Amino acid sequence: MTMIRLRATGPRTGFDALLADLHGMEGVERAEELADLMPHMDDEDSSSAGLMDDRGGDVRALEIEVLSPHADRVREAAADIAGQYGLVLEFVDDF
Repeated sequence: MTMIRLRATGPRTGFDALLADLHGMEGVERAEELADLMPHMDDEDSSSAGLMDDRGGDVRALEIEVLSPHADRVREAAADIAGQYGLVLEFVDDF
């Protein structure tokens, strides 16, 4: 079994589509979004308080459990699918 962890930056609709596509792939045992553990500091005393947040998309973490022989194919497919939906992927680590 191989665990693939990645971050996806972009629209929520693209992330949901990526997750749905991964669920249907051969060799994928589990694919799920990880909880956002980063506190979002929105300090009302900050110099940036009230400014527009235009980061270009949200960042979401995803964990995929894959049967080892399929791991490379799943990584490649995830990158292809992400491109179709306007996401940028960062593969964090595999083990």
